[in-house]
This record gives sequence, structure tokens and C-alpha cells, in this order.
Amino acid sequence: MKATEDSEKGFVPSPWSTSMLEAMGRFNDELRAAGVLLAAAGLTPSSRGRRIHIDGEARTASHGPFPEPRHLVAGYWLWEVKDMGEAMAWALRCPNPMPGPSDIELRPLYGSEDLSNDQGSAG
Repeated sequence: MKATEDSEKGFVPSPWSTSMLEAMGRFNDELRAAGVLLAAAGLTPSSRGRRIHIDGEARTASHGPFPEPRHLVAGYWLWEVKDMGEAMAWALRCPNPMPGPSDIELRPLYGSEDLSNDQGSAG
């Protein structure tokens, strides 16, 4: 789940947020019942985060908040699905967790086949 300006303000209890959390809980229950949900969590705003920058042997740290919320992650699910089509079907059913427009980004995990040296060859 991509962050938004609203998610970067932090969780604010309200009738809307209570309703959203209930809807998200029902959605997560459906994922769990279907055997799809492996893990899920919401993340605090980037103002509470840290980044470690690595350049060769050098390490430096910076404190949030970090710019451009649309490039940040506000929460995640880890699903076990048969393919991207199934992941899309679940994501299209997700309640909107933000008071305004929001985005869900779907990306597969690397598998051992992705990391092998035998990527196939032309010819």
C-alpha cells in the first residue's frame, strides 16, 4: 500500500478510520480464510523512520520524514497466490484504506528460479 499525504500525518481516530479498520479487518479475514494471507501490517509515518545509506563500506543514517509520500510504503500484505492474476483479483476487492485516492502496488517475491545463473539463453 503506497503512502499518501494523509497516511504521513499518522493514524487519527475518527468515525471514518474506525469504519475503514473494520472493513480492512473483514478483508484480511477473507484473505486468511482463503489461505492467501501470510503477513500484513501498517507502517507508521516516515517521520518515525530512519534510512541507512550504503556506499561501498561507508554507512550514513538519516531521519524521516522522507519526501514524496507517493514513493513510500504505508503498509503491506504478503500473499501466497498462484499468479499475478489472482493477486490482482484480491487487490481489486480491497477497501480503500485512505480517506482519498490511494494505490496498491503488487510485486512478486524473488524465487530461486529468478536468482539462478541459468536464465536461459538465446540460440
